[in-house]
Amino acid sequence: MLLVILIAVGAIRRITTEGTPLLLVQRTLPAYVRLPGGAPVLAWPSEGQAAVEVEGLGGLGVSGGSTPVPIASVAKVMTAYLTLREHPLGAGEQGFVMSITPADVEEEERRLALGESTLRVRTGERISERQALQALMLPSANNIAALLARYDSGGLAPFVARMNSTARELGMVSSTYTDPSGFNDETVSTATDQLTLARAAMRISAFAAIVDEPSVVLPVVGRVANYNGLVGMGGYVGVKTGSDRAAGGCLVFAKQAMIDGRRLTVLGVVLDQREGSLIDSALTSAERLGDSAASSLRVETVLPAGTSVLSASSVDGRRTTAITASSLRQIGWRGETIPVNVLVRAAMTRLKAGEPMVTVAVRGARAAKTSAVSTSTVGGPSLGWRLRHLL
Repeated sequence: MLLVILIAVGAIRRITTEGTPLLLVQRTLPAYVRLPGGAPVLAWPSEGQAAVEVEGLGGLGVSGGSTPVPIASVAKVMTAYLTLREHPLGAGEQGFVMSITPADVEEEERRLALGESTLRVRTGERISERQALQALMLPSANNIAALLARYDSGGLAPFVARMNSTARELGMVSSTYTDPSGFNDETVSTATDQLTLARAAMRISAFAAIVDEPSVVLPVVGRVANYNGLVGMGGYVGVKTGSDRAAGGCLVFAKQAMIDGRRLTVLGVVLDQREGSLIDSALTSAERLGDSAASSLRVETVLPAGTSVLSASSVDGRRTTAITASSLRQIGWRGETIPVNVLVRAAMTRLKAGEPMVTVAVRGARAAKTSAVSTSTVGGPSLGWRLRHLL
């Protein structure tokens, strides 16, 4: 009799405590949610190419096609990016130091005679990495681009090879670099590719700090101004101008905007602008595009409170639904399609009404998230189900 009792107790314990199956969970929320309203109307240039995005949020569009075109001194963004990747600069650091040779002076004079943008140098002068990058990115000195390339790789050819391999690494499939300054017309790219590079370069704090300087003091020449006249105005913080007869006016730009207390960066590119003087044409087109992109940003409701996110059911058919406990709001623009992630709690065997089941989140800077809670209680399997599945 005792043995029978022990067997019965063990069976009851197994029925009530062991082998509880997990709830079957099924997502009901689409993977992407489109914000209401029509897409924003941006001030795209009437000529050339352009592309614009909000860093951390996504692209707002492109215009003008995708045929590779000359980019002039915009090529120097890659030269600076490679230099800083290989030789990082901390805040306030000057980096490596280069000594100017008679050959460097002769090269500067030769380039100046050809009409290139240069920085005057003097034999015996010592120029730091930071000063060289300032000369490269603000007054756009072609001779300094060559100087940096030789210091980094021992010559122009191996440095250019690195420029192209890095472009492939970043996914810039339509870019070809033939020189570190962009003076050669065969150095070509697209607005989309240069936007990809700008995104990577602006994540380097030293690069972002340098291109945000309206002017700097350099050896021999003294104070020089940034050719990017937007810097320091209207939230513009960079990045690089370019202009010549083949490329027209070009500008990679960055503009910061405060939306709902958050600082966001609008990145954009305009190429082949020719209405008026080339650099002024690029600056005007970029400012219109950047301002219109920034003004399109607002806090939008991605999911209202009470939105169904997923369902959960027990093995004996009892069901519940997870709904958002509060509205999910995120910075974006009307008509935007936003991916929504649903992170399910692990190993759910039972739920109480109002209990959080999942976290719902969207992408982006300081990504917004909310919880989704169960609308009803779902316990473990009934005793009848357990008895039927005992063996």
